Amino acid sequence: MEILWGDETLFRNEEVFDPEFLPPEVLHRDMQIADLAACLRPALRGVAPGHVLCVGPPSTGKTTVVRYVLSKLEEHDVATAYLRCPVLRTTYNVFARIYEVVCRKIPPQKGVPLFRLLEEIGQSCDVPVVALDDINFLADNVLNEVLLTLVKNVEFKVGVVAIAMSKDFVARLEPYLGSIFHFHEIMFPLYSKEEIRSILRWRVEHGFYPDVMTEEAFERVVELVARNGDLRYGLYLLRKAGVMAERRASRRIEVEDVERAREGEEVVALAKSISALNSDEREVLKIIYALDEENVTTGDVYAILKAEVGMSYSRFYEIMDTSFA
Repeated sequence: MEILWGDETLFRNEEVFDPEFLPPEVLHRDMQIADLAACLRPALRGVAPGHVLCVGPPSTGKTTVVRYVLSKLEEHDVATAYLRCPVLRTTYNVFARIYEVVCRKIPPQKGVPLFRLLEEIGQSCDVPVVALDDINFLADNVLNEVLLTLVKNVEFKVGVVAIAMSKDFVARLEPYLGSIFHFHEIMFPLYSKEEIRSILRWRVEHGFYPDVMTEEAFERVVELVARNGDLRYGLYLLRKAGVMAERRASRRIEVEDVERAREGEEVVALAKSISALNSDEREVLKIIYALDEENVTTGDVYAILKAEVGMSYSRFYEIMDTSFA
């Protein structure tokens, strides 16, 4: 068996396996990219673009597509700000982050009126595009304050790109805001197995040295990822399998390395997937799991849901199409 020596490594570029890595080309999302670009194109002319909602299950390319399109806008000197909402707990934190990115300096200490931040943001750019990732994680009061301020402020015109797993957050908007915050919706469906294979293949080709990963090991990763549809899990498996092979001092990543990489991680991945479901989707999953019969039909599941929680026919099939396809 050939073994690694000294500082030899199987990784050509380990960064490729980081979920935050933005590839130069986004595969299998041409329609979504074109749709989002068309919505934001007015910003190139200094005109406020329409607002957009990118919606779909976890790990379907929403964040990657938005960051990719924002990077193209930045090449044309359009100011953009990408924010991760789960770590921004207050309205001030949201606008302080926008200020930091757009104005390119540390925001003032808390206690400075919000309108001062808005004034400086407006002085720094004409029409910024603000992306709010996982917007559904904002508390009700923060969600309403942030969107109302962005939509109605007079210091600058802004295009809002909201990213969410579902449209449930819209029901939390105050009536007045709900009547003025209009958005174009872009759907992100789950990747097919073939799409998963080609996306992971690109990562392998650019992340490992040539012929490092056996085809059997690669196909095992594809199989595991296709089972739950989580590409982040696939990136984890690829990187961890490479580490496992290096620990064996092997020049090849084998199926055994993939199996060692997945030990204990499938439960974590499943828990993450379930936590991302909304209440209706969890009800559907609970009924499917409880039935646990080979010949159960979608009609059987719907009949139980209608009786127990009063779910409508259209809502049930919307969930089946988007969450469990």
